[in-house]
Amino acid sequence: MRILLFLPALLLLVSCHQEKETQPANSLNWEKRKVTIPLPDSLFSGRSYLSVYSEIYDLTEETKHQLTSTVSIRNTSLSDSLFITQANYYNTEGNLIRSYVETPIYLTPLETLEIVIHRRDSTGGSGANFIFEWATKNATYEPLFEAVMIWTTGNQGISFVTRGKNFPFN
Repeated sequence: MRILLFLPALLLLVSCHQEKETQPANSLNWEKRKVTIPLPDSLFSGRSYLSVYSEIYDLTEETKHQLTSTVSIRNTSLSDSLFITQANYYNTEGNLIRSYVETPIYLTPLETLEIVIHRRDSTGGSGANFIFEWATKNATYEPLFEAVMIWTTGNQGISFVTRGKNFPFN
């Protein structure tokens, strides 16, 4: 009889402590998006700046809120692929934190990719930013880079969006 009572309790205990396999927040599979041939010289190239806030101030400089940032990379073309040749993340001081693209990757027409900066990753600071370098067949369809920052606690929260600014190469 004790075994019959013990067995359901054991099963319940084991099922509560079983961890689910989850993918990390930045689990983009860049490998399957790699461009394996050289990009043609005929492509229109550009560079874009995107501000991203890892944290913001509240009341004073001593009170900060950590934010989760979703960086959105959008191909605006209906017919042509977009090639991303660099996606570099910098902190407030302008120091490189990480590079997301080692070799060029592609996005199909109207495709969107995201990079998620976890709320606990405050290495970017209040002045974090991305620099993207990209190439496309048609200069009419420049990519769109946006970031959505969010912070919530209980039933309160804040969110806001930033949009990338395209600028020429030096």
